[in-house]
Amino acid sequence: MPGLRQCEFFVIQYRPHPARGECVNIGILLREIVSPESRGAGETRLHFTRDWRRVRCLDADADVSRLELLEADIRRVLENSEEGARPFVDVMVDSWSNDLTLSGSTACLAENLPAKVDNLMKIYVHPRKREPASRKSRRQLIYDAMRTHFERAGAWEIMAKRIPVANYTDRADNLRIDCGYRNGGARMFHAVALDDLDAAKVLAFTSARLAAGVKQKEGLELELTAVIDPLRRNGGDGTLELDEEQLSIYDAGKSTMEESGIRVMTTSLLPQIAAAARRELEI
Repeated sequence: MPGLRQCEFFVIQYRPHPARGECVNIGILLREIVSPESRGAGETRLHFTRDWRRVRCLDADADVSRLELLEADIRRVLENSEEGARPFVDVMVDSWSNDLTLSGSTACLAENLPAKVDNLMKIYVHPRKREPASRKSRRQLIYDAMRTHFERAGAWEIMAKRIPVANYTDRADNLRIDCGYRNGGARMFHAVALDDLDAAKVLAFTSARLAAGVKQKEGLELELTAVIDPLRRNGGDGTLELDEEQLSIYDAGKSTMEESGIRVMTTSLLPQIAAAARRELEI
């Protein structure tokens, strides 16, 4: 049919225990099929899920951060391959990951590959019934908003993610900073929900040692930004949604981080933060 391109797609499956035969679909690899005479490799699209609940149900110990980083690594391989996805698919089982597999190839037609891969994700990957977003933790909602804005700016894929604090403090520290990048200095960003005062205290306690470690090991000045929710008001009378105790915790967490030299910014400023990242990374 005019305007439609011949394609094939593969369902990416997470299979933590191959002997059990259990797996969960986590992504789609869609590639355009071109004739051997054609120049170029044809368009390829790769997309992993962002909803890891079914993965965790299958494997409570699943390293989701590794899967997210793997998606970025695979994209780089595909983008740098002059032959496109085909050689990658051929050697995937041997060189990709022991717990990830591809389904067999399925032919399809597509007018627009990004739209097609989104539709395939809805069919094969996303669960039909989703928990309401309100059931996510406040920190997860802040993190999701931060990631979305960096993605829109084109910065997310080239940023460092889940940065181990222990790399800079030489101590047994399990804290990982959500993301960051370098541009004359080191800029790091971490989502903090101020309904949890301890989370703010941990970040504040860690920030000085982290900054010193970045300076010593990389020769860079650290700018650490905590991204928090703004204070919200009720629509009718304009009163704050937080009660007196909650507001006290919010103020204490915010001031604790600011006093330790952390830049504190709300999610309402994420468009400006992402735009600055785009400029500084020269995207």
